[in-house]
Amino acid sequence: MSVGTCHSGEVTRVLVVEDDRELGELLVRAFGNAGYSADLARDGQSGLHRALTRGYDVLVLDRRLPAIEGLDLLVRLRRSGVDAPALMLTALGTVADRIAGLDGGAEDYVVKPFDLDELLARVRALLRRRPAVAAPVIAVGAAEFDLMARTVTGPDGAATTLSGRESDLLRLLAEQPERVFSRREIAARVFPESDTETLADTYVHYLRRKLGATVVATVRGTGYRLGRL
Repeated sequence: MSVGTCHSGEVTRVLVVEDDRELGELLVRAFGNAGYSADLARDGQSGLHRALTRGYDVLVLDRRLPAIEGLDLLVRLRRSGVDAPALMLTALGTVADRIAGLDGGAEDYVVKPFDLDELLARVRALLRRRPAVAAPVIAVGAAEFDLMARTVTGPDGAATTLSGRESDLLRLLAEQPERVFSRREIAARVFPESDTETLADTYVHYLRRKLGATVVATVRGTGYRLGRL
């Protein structure tokens, strides 16, 4: 695999979450010069939103972030199913700090100040360790749900494209089709940055509008489960 490309041959996408403007822009330029496509978020909240709504191949996260602290951000992402390898940047260099970062879901941990070439080498190592996998497809009744493309293709061959959150919600329901999910659990797992359960109802409405009224079934007094197409 060449520098700047992932297993699929596409340009590798990197999310940098760093509140230090100068350092963040330096990292984005360095990744760009190395052939990657890099986005910058300057606080944990915007980092959470980007990571949940866009597909990244690797995450580079500062430990001390405003809005949502870096370690808490990573824990939320892992709970939401974001499995891109993460490299944590920090000025906290004790063994206990490194253990906390690794236990929180980080694959690597770099202490500031660091050498930029070494950081890029560590990112390349993370990417090499990722197994090459085919894009997963889940059956939704007689339709096929392509998780990577975020499309649902019916028996007639017609494809419907979903937004990131619509896709996340359908995936949650489709991976356990017999299970009923409460509104609170859906909100926590699909919209962890929000403190309201009403987003679950809103996005169920969006899915039904795109895929048909029966795609999500309401279990009165309990929540929602996968329906049928």
